[in-house]
Amino acid sequence: MAVSSRLSIRSIYSLHRTRIKICGITRAEDARAAVELGADALGLVFYASSTRHVSVEQAWEIARIVPPFVTLVGLFVNEPKLTVRRVMEAVPIQLLQFHGDEEEDYCRSFHAPYIKAARVRPGLDLVKYANSYPSAQGLLLDAYVEGFGGGGKTFDWSLIPPGLPKPVILSGGLDAGNVAGALRAVQPWAVDVSSGVEAAKGIKDAAKIAAFISGVRDGEAGIALQSA
Repeated sequence: MAVSSRLSIRSIYSLHRTRIKICGITRAEDARAAVELGADALGLVFYASSTRHVSVEQAWEIARIVPPFVTLVGLFVNEPKLTVRRVMEAVPIQLLQFHGDEEEDYCRSFHAPYIKAARVRPGLDLVKYANSYPSAQGLLLDAYVEGFGGGGKTFDWSLIPPGLPKPVILSGGLDAGNVAGALRAVQPWAVDVSSGVEAAKGIKDAAKIAAFISGVRDGEAGIALQSA
């Protein structure tokens, strides 16, 4: 009997390893620490209004130390297409993240994999939202605050409907203390953290990254036990 035929539906999630993205990297040493501790992806913010904004030069220095099979993500907010293309030419970004009001035609015009952020609030139809970006690789769910970015705030995870047609990347106010519960509540494909692993804005704390990743693995273990 093939291995796949022996898997029950209840056991599928226990085989899934939640991917971890550390966003708002501004220093090469923080990127190195995150990778060594087990991060799957690093986020570079190219949004000038963000305190975690990096220049192309900074981004290149960070990209130089990223090893194979770790995804470098470029975050943009309502940028002119030319700006995005110039960054893509200068920095080896492997995944685009659009965090503003970008529409489907804009997002897919770069002919590169991308994820689209949704700022979750009551009344937002997430199924309809996901379906309006059929070319997206996934949907990043963040808290709704004034401006763009989650502001380190969590949102009501019960607003996430079951059966979204895209892989979910859960963001918004996650830290070592709540990420295990978030996994049990949402069972996302990946989690995204920035302020929850910082010593100061844009400066990551290796001990907090380690604790966050440990929290993710604890959450996975709890789900596996429930599914057994």
